[in-house]
Amino acid sequence: MVKALVLYHSQEFGNTGKMAEAVADGLRSAGCEVTLHNTDKGRFDASTFPGYACVAFGSPDYYSYVAGGLKTFMDDHYILHTRKGVKGMKEKPYALFYSHGGGGKVREAMLGLFKYVGTLVGEPLGCPGEPTKDVLVKCRELGAALAKKAK
Repeated sequence: MVKALVLYHSQEFGNTGKMAEAVADGLRSAGCEVTLHNTDKGRFDASTFPGYACVAFGSPDYYSYVAGGLKTFMDDHYILHTRKGVKGMKEKPYALFYSHGGGGKVREAMLGLFKYVGTLVGEPLGCPGEPTKDVLVKCRELGAALAKKAK
């Protein structure tokens, strides 16, 4: 079974968490075994990252940037890949989703930061405020599309 990771940060309103659950549903519907990890609950062990075939990253817009826990993951990713030569840290299909309170400028930050893990699947999916039913359907579709690209 293909292992998929949904790595996200959700805190105050839970909007990104709702999107993460929907992305995970899409991955599961396509036959993936899914690990959901909310960086608000703790640091993700980046050394386990090579064990996943694909990943979806989700963040709220914090000052037009990603949440700190996701940045910490990418710092750890950099050290493991670049400094320690750990294999399997790159060349993964990945998807992006985010929630925001108005501007949604985190989209550009996410595109720049997460490109180092592999190949983007689809377009980043953004949501102002609480996700609507339509947004959650799109999240499930994004998860299913990501699963199709996983090895």
